[in-house]
Parts: sequence; C-alpha cells; structure tokens
Amino acid sequence: MLLGTFAFAVMAVLINELKEEVPWQWIALARSSLAMVFGAGLVLAAGAQFVFWRPRILWMRSLAGSVSLLCGFFAMTHYDVSVVLTLTNMYPLWVAILSWPLLGQWPTGDTWIAAVVGVIGVAVLSFGTTPPVSPLGIAASQVAGTTHWSATIAIFAAIVSALTSAIALIGLHKLHTIDSRAVVTHFSFVSTMSCLGAIGAVAFAQPGSEPLGLPASATPATLIMLVCVGIAATAGQLFLTKAFTTGSPSRISVIGLAQTAFTMLFQVILHGQQFSLITLAGMALIVAPTAWVLLRGRAVADETDPPT
Repeated sequence: MLLGTFAFAVMAVLINELKEEVPWQWIALARSSLAMVFGAGLVLAAGAQFVFWRPRILWMRSLAGSVSLLCGFFAMTHYDVSVVLTLTNMYPLWVAILSWPLLGQWPTGDTWIAAVVGVIGVAVLSFGTTPPVSPLGIAASQVAGTTHWSATIAIFAAIVSALTSAIALIGLHKLHTIDSRAVVTHFSFVSTMSCLGAIGAVAFAQPGSEPLGLPASATPATLIMLVCVGIAATAGQLFLTKAFTTGSPSRISVIGLAQTAFTMLFQVILHGQQFSLITLAGMALIVAPTAWVLLRGRAVADETDPPT
C-alpha cells in the first residue's frame, strides 16, 4: 500500500510539473491510454478474458471512475495538488454515506459526525483558497494563472472526484467474479474515450480556435514525463489492487492517506513550498475524520478496489 501511494504521489508531482505546458486533458489521456495498453497486456499474458458489454454494473464502475479521473486531473492542474489529494481522499466518507441508498446499509452515528467535520474542513479550505506565496515572493496563482474562482471550481471538482470514486467502489462490490485486470482494462478504455471526448468538447465549444493538443514547444523531457505519468499510475494501481485483495480494506485505506504526505514532502523538497495555517487546518479536518471512519472499519465492509 505504501508503494502504491508513493507511485500515485510521484504521478501527482509529475502532473504538477506538466500543468503549465500541457493541457490537462492530454495529461489525463496519457494516464488512461497507457494504463489501457498495460492492462490489456496483462490480460493477454495471463490468458484471462476481456469483458465489455456485461455485466451492466461494470459500466457504472467505469463511467463513475472516468468522471472521477477527469475531475481529479482538472483539479490537480488548477490548484495545489496536495490540497486536491486531501479532498479526493474523502472517498471513504462518501462510500459510507452512499451505502444507504445504494446498498441498504445505514451509516453509523460516528460516520455522520465524521462527515460533518469533513465538510467543515472543506469550508475551511475554501476560505483559504488564496494559494501560498512562493520563496520568490510570487503568489502561486500568478504563476499558474489561477484565480479565486478557478481555485473554487477546482475544489468543487476534487469533491466530485471523491464522490464518483465512491460510486465506482460500490459498483466494484458486484464485480468480484471478474478478473481484476480485465476490469482495469475496461475502465482504462472508457476513461481514454472520455479524455478524447473532453478534448473534442473544447474544440466544439471554441469553433475556429486552434485544435487542443500538445504544444509545438513540447520537449523530449515533456514527453518522457507524460509517459512516466502513465507508468506511475499503472504501478500505483497494481500495488493498490494487490494490497486491497490481500489485506483488510478498511485498515489498508488509512495508509492511503500517506499519499498527501508524500506529495507535500515532494513539493517542499522540489519547490520549497510553504503551506498556510488555514490550509493545514482544513487538511487536518478532512484527514482526521476520514482516518477515524477507516480505523473503525464502518465505511463499507466490502470495499474491494482503490480509487481512480
């Protein structure tokens, strides 16, 4: 699980480095398409069977996961990546809440308390949406072209990413009879098509504009980082799947919160980034109740797969 969270933290750092020179849709496309190729290769190597049309719940998992991926990548390229990861790691709380209408399992009282505390944490983060000042005295918003409104939209997108991750996890409950590599390949295919759709939507919304694509100034280093995004995502998915299929999901998920810590550490080492007290307080109010729900083991006992 630690290796998986470390791999996804590396992916997040790469996204942070690429966001100013590559459209976020193309970064997401690199992540999905490479995972699709690697996943299909694993299915073929294992002699497993591909799945596509059936069961229908498979499409619920893949479509919800694709929405989560698109929202997550948008958020990570428009706001502080460590804050976004904190918000997307709220998915266990959403699983607990959604388990009532979707699975008929009523959340316990402490889960509702944790959810309220988490919402307060989101409000605190929204209050402190002004990005921290860099060591050069330049606000991160000025560097990345981020405004207060785009930061607020990014926070909302991160919350939607966590919500749809929870829907995907609940859908996975009924896919335990299907080879996990085939499920990953199906999801990667659907998310790849979704990324292509997002690229096409920009062209449709802005007729006459230049096609959305890789910039002409893209260097070999840029392309290498895009490939590394796909490799890190695939490695993280494999490690997380292994962890969730061999250990207790409710307790292993707690270790997944280390992804935020890894990413913050990378940001401090690479860019000397500083975090405001309001940001740290909001993150603590989100992480603490999430960890509480997971340690209590009362989110959804049959979670079987990590978020997208």
